[in-house]
Amino acid sequence: DGTFYGMQTFDQALLTHLKAGNISMEEAMKAATSPNDFKLSVAAGGDSSEPPTPTETTTDCAKGEVWDEKTGACIKAEDSSLNDDQRFGAVRELAYAGRPDEAMAILAAMTEGETSRVLTYRGFLLRQTGQIEDGIAAYERAIALDAGNILARSYYGQLLVQMNETDLARLQLAAIRLHGGDGSWAERALSDAIATGVTYTY
Repeated sequence: DGTFYGMQTFDQALLTHLKAGNISMEEAMKAATSPNDFKLSVAAGGDSSEPPTPTETTTDCAKGEVWDEKTGACIKAEDSSLNDDQRFGAVRELAYAGRPDEAMAILAAMTEGETSRVLTYRGFLLRQTGQIEDGIAAYERAIALDAGNILARSYYGQLLVQMNETDLARLQLAAIRLHGGDGSWAERALSDAIATGVTYTY
């Protein structure tokens, strides 16, 4: 998977710096050895089936705050010193911690507008809080903005599995593969969900 005996690939190291807010997405994409794969990896939370690693965002920070690695402090999500990649990481972490309402509040603080990735996680959080129809609408808007958003397709497919719409979920899996997602976390997660009925919470 690119990690050998505790070593990281260059792109994995870039991802670590991106999540910590040390570099911007634009800088990371310019430096990445494989920009397309790197973008997919970011979209899939590092392209890992492992849960997000808890940080002070979920262990120490108050509601509405995000841990900033650079300053070593909890900062209000609206603060301009944070970037949207940091906020996005906090959204994913809070979602996994079973705190979807807090995750939604951080998501609302993102400044990039209704982008495909924002809509993807909005759909995910709506799904987690039982707002299925609204979740479906968010996923479909995310995919309409970016047909190659394989994470949105994976989450949408997993929702379809939960709804016993396996044939429709398989269509999303086929679309993930069509858009170059073979072997990605998004592809594996949906494939596993179709096979086992078990879906992911992050």
